Amino acid sequence: MVIQGDEEWMEYALIEAKQALVYEEVPIGAVIVKDNKVIASAFNLRETDQLATAHAEILAIQKACNVLDTWRLEECTLYVTLEPCPMCAGAIVQARIPKVVFGASDYKAGCAGTLMNLLEEPRFNHRCDVISGVLAEESGQLLSSFFKGIRMKKKQAKKEFEQ
Repeated sequence: MVIQGDEEWMEYALIEAKQALVYEEVPIGAVIVKDNKVIASAFNLRETDQLATAHAEILAIQKACNVLDTWRLEECTLYVTLEPCPMCAGAIVQARIPKVVFGASDYKAGCAGTLMNLLEEPRFNHRCDVISGVLAEESGQLLSSFFKGIRMKKKQAKKEFEQ
């Protein structure tokens, strides 16, 4: 069930995702909320940092752990514009985040219900409540536009090379 505040917090995640565009990164943003306040936010930095682990969720979790001075984020909610991948889902479970809200589904790597659901896996010692599809259209459009731009640049570069 989407709670009215979920859309508001997802707007913050979308702002983070748009920041990634400045760095020519895949526009995925994440925010972590505790006690109705954003305690951490991040966007993808894989290309900038040349780190496979520099996903928005991982970076936000690291920041939240530093802010709270604990690895247990038991009273927090994670908002992310794209469904978490297996790595991020694992980090979310390990951080004990009780609620995850995401925008667009990830049909290639989504592990919060699309390909599998690691966040609600009953065999783990911790499970998350998952709410999907919050501002999914906005989140998906941001990603689609980004990848369309990349394809256009590649097509233009190929055209210039062939001339």
